[in-house]
Amino acid sequence: MKLSMQISYSGDFHADVAKVQELEKAGLDIVWVPEAYSFDSVSQMGYLAAKTDTIEIGAGILNVYSRTATCMGQTAAGLDFVSSGRFVLGLGASGPQVVEGFHGVPYEKPMPRIRDYINVCRMVTKREKVVYDGPTVQVPLPAGQGTGLGKPLKLINHPVREHVPIFWASLMGLSVTATAEHADGWLPIFFDPEKFHNVWGEELKKGTAKRDPSLGPVQISAGGMVAIGEDLVGDKANAVLDMARPSVALYVGGMGARDKNFYNTIMQKYGYVDEAIGIQDNYLSGEKDKAASLVPAEMLANTNLVGPASYVKERIAAYKEAGVTHLSVNPVGADATATIEQLKELLD
Repeated sequence: MKLSMQISYSGDFHADVAKVQELEKAGLDIVWVPEAYSFDSVSQMGYLAAKTDTIEIGAGILNVYSRTATCMGQTAAGLDFVSSGRFVLGLGASGPQVVEGFHGVPYEKPMPRIRDYINVCRMVTKREKVVYDGPTVQVPLPAGQGTGLGKPLKLINHPVREHVPIFWASLMGLSVTATAEHADGWLPIFFDPEKFHNVWGEELKKGTAKRDPSLGPVQISAGGMVAIGEDLVGDKANAVLDMARPSVALYVGGMGARDKNFYNTIMQKYGYVDEAIGIQDNYLSGEKDKAASLVPAEMLANTNLVGPASYVKERIAAYKEAGVTHLSVNPVGADATATIEQLKELLD
């Protein structure tokens, strides 16, 4: 199992780079770099590649509406080149608020679009001529569009690897099925290793049944906050877990419209129906603190790793049993390096 961490898209990037350099020495295997509608993450990942030696650098995530499919393939090949084969391409659809509001692109066919992007990116990194006719991507432009001068081309450079790993940040339904069929890895959210089958089990089975064996088993990156201490039981553990309440309330209550919030649906599928409805009602009414107070304590405990070392080791085993290959963690406390070092020992 690899150990990964995401840096903030709105924090002090240079301070984060210094932290990543420390954590690389402590045993962190991969750092995920988000983008949202902040600074572009590609330039930051290139900088990280120059400032690190062994850690993998993952896009967490690049949305498939802000760049063309072949540009995404160029980016994957380019970042893999400057990092000497350490890049992981994380793709996602983002949401209409960002795609239409910030990028000015219609939010259409997100699942077919990501599938098309995966196919085209793999053609680019294999140096195949990009000739592709999908539901959302046609390269070269079809007859009757543009100048008519377009011709099939392949990447000029020879990539470090012809297969750059591609992770898909899918949330629900057909997208999860397509992830299990087509992607190298999956980036879920609110992953409960004991209950995730209630939310995604059938979709994962359907996709896995159609998966090309040459891809190997689908990799899964999941986890949460990590705090390890013999005194982290009862109220002390709950005090740490409470730190996650505002973020969960934001997603479950405020991400998306009232009738189209996938994060709210995930919570309901976990069995927290009344809580999910209450969180959304309060959040959309401006009662954010009340919304946060309604986040189920059980959900917080199950989707984070907070407690004595023996308990955290048990949670790691549960994630392994669930198929998680990348334990994605957010160390809390004064010494993140010590937490990562302890986690590496518990992973062995």
